[in-house]
Parts: sequence; C-alpha cells; structure tokens
Amino acid sequence: MCTYGMVTYKVHYVCVPCRQSHKLPWDGAEHLCTHCRRPMLFAGHDFAAPRKSKDREWAAVAAVLGAGLRYEGFEPCGCGQEPKYRPRTSAQVRARRRIAARKGLTDAEALALRDPADAWR
Repeated sequence: MCTYGMVTYKVHYVCVPCRQSHKLPWDGAEHLCTHCRRPMLFAGHDFAAPRKSKDREWAAVAAVLGAGLRYEGFEPCGCGQEPKYRPRTSAQVRARRRIAARKGLTDAEALALRDPADAWR
C-alpha cells in the first residue's frame, strides 16, 4: 500500500473577484470567501495563486476555472503525475481561444493545450 494513501490532503479554493485562495480540507462542503462571503471555487491540488496585483494572471485563472478545468496532476495516492498545463496569462488564453474557434475545439480542450500548435496535428 502506498504511504500517501493514508494522508488527507488539503486542496485550494479560490475567490476570483477577491483574488484570494485558501487551502482547506476537501470535504465536499461549500467554503465561503472570508472577504465577500460568496462560495469559493475548487481549484485543485496544484494551484499556485498569482499576486493580487497581476490582473492578466487572474484573468487566466478565471478563464481556466470558468471552463471547468482544475489545476491538477495529483494522483489520489499522491505519488504520480506531473501537474497538467494551464495558461498563466490572458494572452495565452486568447491565443488558445482563437485556435479553438478555428479548429472547433471546446474552451476546456483549447486551454489544456501546452502548445497551441498541438491543435493543428
């Protein structure tokens, strides 16, 4: 048995309008933002919050979470996989959305592409 299978990991929850993130236990409960009291979004195990002043990076976070993607790459036992690619800036989001419009991809498929050229293959 894997040693990580016995540990309960905390996950990241995000309030995009307030630009706050918290690591809380994943218990299925609704977690509210400490600032605005709105429900926070589940961002996954591998989320790294940008600084509050980074508008373009928070726009990318909003687009990724809005498309239904999470910042994951974490096996349930904790001993596998690298984190999956997610765009870091709004320019990267725009480039992937243009590709999605041309190729007929969904937002989630386009935002998960590491390199936009991958859509042409």
